[in-house]
Parts: sequence; structure tokens; C-alpha cells
Amino acid sequence: MRIYEVFLKRKGKQEFRHAGSLEAADDELALVLARESYVRRAEGDSIWLVDRDHLVVGDEEFVAPNADKPHRHNDGGRVAERRQRIHEENS
Repeated sequence: MRIYEVFLKRKGKQEFRHAGSLEAADDELALVLARESYVRRAEGDSIWLVDRDHLVVGDEEFVAPNADKPHRHNDGGRVAERRQRIHEENS
């Protein structure tokens, strides 16, 4: 048995979204099971199945260099604090 990840997409510009996973003996059976399990109520118009054995996974060491970049996550808090301080000084 092989494990497949199921992705669904609605018509239009929406992206494919992960819907779940399933086990099947082959690709054809996986498609049938995915249709019966994940698109019974028209949850999507397109379906992708990806055999888990073919996934490319980046581990924590690969992702780590991008984890320590706080300057990329500006929520505007520092600007708001500065504006508030200036407003209080001018009031």
C-alpha cells in the first residue's frame, strides 16, 4: 500500500489546497478513493494526488537560515510607537 496526499482546487484562481491523505494499492485506485472521499460534495473541481514517496522535504537545518530575520516581520508597532511619542510631545 502507498500513501497519497490529496489536493483540491475550485474553479477560478484559487490555489490547490491540501485536503488530506489516503492509502491505496496503485494510482488508479487512489484516484477513485480520493474522488469518493474528498469530492463527494463538490468540494473541488480539480484534484491532485501526490505519492508520499515522491515528496521533496526540506529539514529544519535547511530552513533554519531564514528563521532569524526579524526585520522581515514588521507589524508596524515601532512606527506606531514613534508616532504616538511625537504626538504626545506636540500635545
